[in-house]
Amino acid sequence: MQIGLQIPDFTNPDGPAQLAADLARVARSADELGFHYLAVMDHFFQIGLFGPPEREMLEAYTTLGFLAAHTSRIELLTVMTGVIYRHPGLLAKTVTTLDVLSGGRAWLGIGAAWYEEEARGLGVPFPPVASRFEQLEEALRIYQQMGREDEAPFRGKHFELDRPLNSPAPLRRPYPPIMIGGGGEKKTLRLVAKYADACNLFVTPDLEHKLDVLREHCAREGRDYDEILKTACYVPDVGAKGERVDAVLADLRRLADLGFGATIGAVPDVYAITPLEIIGRELIPTVADW
Repeated sequence: MQIGLQIPDFTNPDGPAQLAADLARVARSADELGFHYLAVMDHFFQIGLFGPPEREMLEAYTTLGFLAAHTSRIELLTVMTGVIYRHPGLLAKTVTTLDVLSGGRAWLGIGAAWYEEEARGLGVPFPPVASRFEQLEEALRIYQQMGREDEAPFRGKHFELDRPLNSPAPLRRPYPPIMIGGGGEKKTLRLVAKYADACNLFVTPDLEHKLDVLREHCAREGRDYDEILKTACYVPDVGAKGERVDAVLADLRRLADLGFGATIGAVPDVYAITPLEIIGRELIPTVADW
């Protein structure tokens, strides 16, 4: 099992003037301690789970480029990019750029978007949910086509690209892996089965049922269920002094037994670094062969 770090909160103890230095320290620590993924949310406003909309929020891909420059091993992604936030051709170009400049460490993390307040706030069109899912499927097709260096015109219901040129091509072939976020049983998990290399699910009481639904979609799509990496959105709260390590290990064991190969989640008090060190010392080596 792999453990990933998500940084969703950019309200650091010393304020914006020290944020770059603090983020660099967190990223270097995660990289050196053996975390497998380093992720940020792709939001314009902070979400309610972490604070009011006015709370600090950095633009995702600028931040990932910065984090790439301060790391050498860890894999980089958003959890998740809402499809409406960026035109699919530009999104493919952006992820490719991150992949090239990070030495082949980028992923595309993507979903159908849900945070209407931030979209309306910045003037980004927020169509109905059915349209967003149609756009998501077209974006996935465009992303795969551009990764394969196929410059044939793309003609979809929502997007038209006359020449989807993508130069330089990504270092990962045929394209940086795709992770789709969300557990919607009719649409999201069908798209996972059809297009994704990984899914990202919240840890909910019906988690095993979600996996069964994904397995059914894979059977209909002719896809090998086992080749899709299952990742869980899980917060490894080990406590300030590691007092909760055993409880976290028990949670991770249950996820591994269900077939999850990775978790990606926020670490409480991450800017203090100590919780990362505890995870690197007590969790990562223990779960590595699960």
